[in-house]
Amino acid sequence: MKISTSLFFDRSTQQLSNVQSNLSQTQEQLSTGKQIVKPSDAPNKAALVTRLESELSRQTSYQDTLKSVNVRLTAEETALKNTSDVMYRIKELATQAANDTLSDQDRKGVAIELKTLRDQVLSLANSRDSNGNYLFAGSKASQPAFSQDAKGHVSYQGDQARMQVNIGDSRRVNLNMPGSDVYNRVVRDDGKGNKTGVDFFQSLDDLVNAVQSVDQVGIQRGLSEIDTLQNGISEGLGKVGADLSVVDLQTNVLDQVVLNLKSTRSDVEDLDYTAAITKMNKDQLALQAAQSSFAKISQLSLFTYLN
Repeated sequence: MKISTSLFFDRSTQQLSNVQSNLSQTQEQLSTGKQIVKPSDAPNKAALVTRLESELSRQTSYQDTLKSVNVRLTAEETALKNTSDVMYRIKELATQAANDTLSDQDRKGVAIELKTLRDQVLSLANSRDSNGNYLFAGSKASQPAFSQDAKGHVSYQGDQARMQVNIGDSRRVNLNMPGSDVYNRVVRDDGKGNKTGVDFFQSLDDLVNAVQSVDQVGIQRGLSEIDTLQNGISEGLGKVGADLSVVDLQTNVLDQVVLNLKSTRSDVEDLDYTAAITKMNKDQLALQAAQSSFAKISQLSLFTYLN
């Protein structure tokens, strides 16, 4: 190996460059708080962080979906609870109207309140979510679930589509409940031995008319049908409650999964400040030593030692 002034300068320059590079890397790590500033710092760890972030993004999207589902299901639950309360009041009034001690004039007053309550039930059946979509219209959420014609006849305008959304890699939950599943029909005997289906609101209208016209047979029939109508509301409320329970459980699961993923990512990429500061001080000392050595070496020449 030949020793020359050029060799001294090359070695000193290389040493200065290496020390300066190490110091710059440590300072960059301290400024970002990350062990891995760029993939080349630790390719295997960088690949792991990328996979963790991808998984976090997917789980976070599930969490966002759960929040939206929870808002919608809560709106459905509120609408059905209010409907149930109104139906109990309707039954209470119908029971009063069936009492023989009530005068015809009193029954007309009861009929007026019954009509008001029936309209309230229709309004609740056409409840909307926070985005303005009708809750009980199935997949036809842009139009009212129930419409009323000029004669006061109410018909269901939605469909029976039940939509589901992903709330996990292998978990789905109901997003909606068709109105036909809640505001269901009753089976009525026409008096001739035949059975016929009667819509939810038609049954209520018949009860109102029976009370107003003091039709005791119609009132008694309406009373028995109210129980069937109420059962449909109660069953719908139970289904919504079950779906909300699924949402709550899955929310807890995802919260734990996301917490574990963030903890793992932190272990891989977050900087140990104590170790980094110690390394930076060490690199600064090494740089000062290298600079001092280079300053002394740069003043030397082999020609000084030649005779």
